[in-house]
Amino acid sequence: MRIAIVTCARMPEPDEDERPLMDALAAAGVDATLAAWDDPTADWPRYDAAVLRSTWNYHRAPQAFAAWVDAQPRLWNPPSIVRWNAHKRYLLDLERAGIDVTPTALLVKGSDARLADVMRARGWSDVVVKPAVSGGSYATLRVTSTNLGQGEAHLRRVVATEDTLVQAYLPSVEGHGERAIVWIAGELTHAVRKSPRFLDGHEAVDLVPIEPDERAFATRVLAPYVDSILYGRVDVARGPDGRPCLMELELIEPSLFLRRHPPAIDRLVDAIARL
Repeated sequence: MRIAIVTCARMPEPDEDERPLMDALAAAGVDATLAAWDDPTADWPRYDAAVLRSTWNYHRAPQAFAAWVDAQPRLWNPPSIVRWNAHKRYLLDLERAGIDVTPTALLVKGSDARLADVMRARGWSDVVVKPAVSGGSYATLRVTSTNLGQGEAHLRRVVATEDTLVQAYLPSVEGHGERAIVWIAGELTHAVRKSPRFLDGHEAVDLVPIEPDERAFATRVLAPYVDSILYGRVDVARGPDGRPCLMELELIEPSLFLRRHPPAIDRLVDAIARL
């Protein structure tokens, strides 16, 4: 069986998962090849399955990426999951389903809403503005009263061409930190603490235990999808009440921080080998 480990033609940053995963697949006898989703010469029919891993530029060409996704007969995670997860309106879907999410306002492309008005209406004094289809910290800006003019201009630039999120900034990301909880093939394997990241800045990562309430929360968030997906990542922070709150549900191409927890590499390799 031939497996495509899907990346992109021009990586915006190195993928620390790539080498350990490819080495482990080779050691396990899995015929796996790196292939870029946006490489026009790639021969996709030759692969029996494709596993998304580092398609980190898809937000720059979302329509082309969606068309490529739909053309893949055996894609992991599945196309329906990928399409839903690509636009961060999914946070509002999860909120309606009873999941605590980062307080979020979605402004549709072309909206003339003013950032100051959105903040005033929601009672927010500290927010994050970013595109609704994005990756890493692309076009992500933190805005408070001290840089409201910059934030207003940033919102105008982004919302002119794409749907945009305004989200309450959760101070807990600076202390307890944002926790990225990794799920692979039926099991929560490990978690890391991530530092806040804005406008393509650097992200510091440290391995941490999965707190019991965060484990329960991540399990609940993932429950509707566990029979359909190969991997996932639940990014959480503490809300004002101290309870876990969803920052992101990453089901397309999340870093899985495999080097930080080597047993997770073996679990992912075993799952890929069984595809």
